[in-house]
Amino acid sequence: MQFVSVRNMARWVSSTGPEAVIAGMVDVLERDFRRWPDFERTPRLAAHSAVGVIELMPTTDGEQYGFKYVNGHPGNPAHGLQTVTAFGVLADVYTGYPTFLAEMTLLTALRTAATSGLAARWLAPPEARDGVMAMIGTGSQAEFQALGIRSQLGVARLRVFDVDPAATSKFVRNLAPLGFEVTVCASAAEAARGAQVVTTCTADKQNATVLHLDDIAPGVHVNAIGGDCPGKTELDPRILQAADVFVEHTEQTRVEGEIQHQPADFAVTELWQVIRGERAGRGSRTTVFDSVGFAIEDFSALTYVRDAVRDSAFAETIDLIAGPEDPKDLFGVIGAPVPTG
Repeated sequence: MQFVSVRNMARWVSSTGPEAVIAGMVDVLERDFRRWPDFERTPRLAAHSAVGVIELMPTTDGEQYGFKYVNGHPGNPAHGLQTVTAFGVLADVYTGYPTFLAEMTLLTALRTAATSGLAARWLAPPEARDGVMAMIGTGSQAEFQALGIRSQLGVARLRVFDVDPAATSKFVRNLAPLGFEVTVCASAAEAARGAQVVTTCTADKQNATVLHLDDIAPGVHVNAIGGDCPGKTELDPRILQAADVFVEHTEQTRVEGEIQHQPADFAVTELWQVIRGERAGRGSRTTVFDSVGFAIEDFSALTYVRDAVRDSAFAETIDLIAGPEDPKDLFGVIGAPVPTG
C-alpha cells in the first residue's frame, strides 16, 4: 500500500506551495460537501482524560472507508511536543484492504484551513474580498488559516492577537515573506476592528470568551475553529444569538462546538445544505461557521493527497498487508519455525 510520511508530506507541500495545496483541497471539499448525504455520518469516537483527548474519526461513501486518529493535548508544548498529532487511512470497502496511509498532523492543518476557506467562499460578505482578516490566536494552525482565506478571498492584510508574544513573532516571521501585511494588536478587540473575516483559534481547553459581541461589526464572517471539544468555547454567546450559525454535523457540534451551551433547539444550518442549494447561506446578518472538524473532511483530504502524489517520489510502498500464496495458510508466512523440545 502507499504511504506518505511526515517528511514526504512536507516536501510535497513545499514543492507545490501550501496555498496552492489548500486551494486545491477546497475544491475537493466542495465536491464532497455536495455529495454529503452519500457518506456515513458518525460523530467522532473520543477518549477523554484529564490532560487531553484521543479520537477516531471514521466515515465511508460506500466504496472507500476512511478514518483519522488524532489527539489533542494542550499541555504538550510545555514538554516540547505538538498539541495535535494525527494519521489517516483509506481502505477499499469491497475487500477491506487498506490502500493508503498518511501522516495527518500537517494534513489536518491544511484540511482545517481548506474547510475555513470553503466556509468563507460561501458565507463571507462581498466586501471581504481583498479586505482584512483578524486572527485571534497565532499557534500552529494560524499560518494555514491565513493562507486558506487568502486562497479564496484574496485577503493579504492581517490583524493578529495572541497572549504569547513568541507565537505572534513566529506568525509574523512565517507570513511576512509570503506577501502578507501583518499588524500585531494589543487585544482581540483591536485585531477585529475593521476586519470583514475573523478567525478564532486558541488552544486552551476551557470555556473562554476571546471575542465579545461589541468587538465585531455586524455582518462580518467569523470562523470559530478553536472550540472543538466539550468544555471549550471562544465566543461570547451573544455573538451566536445575533448571527446565522453554520456547522458541519449538528449532532457533533452540539457536544463540542461553540453551540454546546445553547438550547437544544438553537437554530443552525449544516454547510453542505448551503452548498447543495437546500438552505439559505449568507444574508445580512453576521455569519458564524462553528467548525469542530468532521470525518468527511479528512476523507476528502486523504483522497486529495493520494491522487496528487500517486506515482511520485512523495509516496512510498510499505509492506503492511500479509499476502500468503495460499490465503488460508497465514502460518506459512513465517516459514519453517524452529522445532521445540
